[in-house]
Amino acid sequence: MQGAFVASVNKRLTVFAVVCGFALAANLSLVAQSSQATQVDRAFVAKVSQGGAYEVEAGKVAAMRGTTPVIKNFGVLESHDHEGVGSELKRVAAATGVPIAPGLNAEFSARLAKLKTVPADQFEQLYVADMKQIHNKDEGLFVQEAEQGSAAYNSFTRHTALLVKAHLGWLNTL
Repeated sequence: MQGAFVASVNKRLTVFAVVCGFALAANLSLVAQSSQATQVDRAFVAKVSQGGAYEVEAGKVAAMRGTTPVIKNFGVLESHDHEGVGSELKRVAAATGVPIAPGLNAEFSARLAKLKTVPADQFEQLYVADMKQIHNKDEGLFVQEAEQGSAAYNSFTRHTALLVKAHLGWLNTL
């Protein structure tokens, strides 16, 4: 029974990743060129760039430290999806003159260190809870940016919000 569930989740994760990749690639030309970012945009970029970079690194840790195929595969998916999201965010941010801080800030560095050192029997529970927390927060940030941000970020927020919702859906089945 668990094998069928794992296969089903893995198949859905793969299909969704491919569809989202095509959707993001198809919309690369929709971002307004060289438009100015608002303060809302700048705050959004600062928050989601850090969270996204953390999700990439945490996903790599999950792929290595996970004890079940579902967690290992979700970690790979997290890294893959958020690397793509991060690349798109960097492109939009550069087009609107918003710098992205290199590396993780102190908060996310500490969270990553905890994931790397938590005892193996506690890892998956901590990882899933952490991913649920960050995806719930991201969902609110994307809604706020869609409502209050500039047009340059609209396509990015719409497509990435779908990805965040999908990740939350899968996380809520674990």
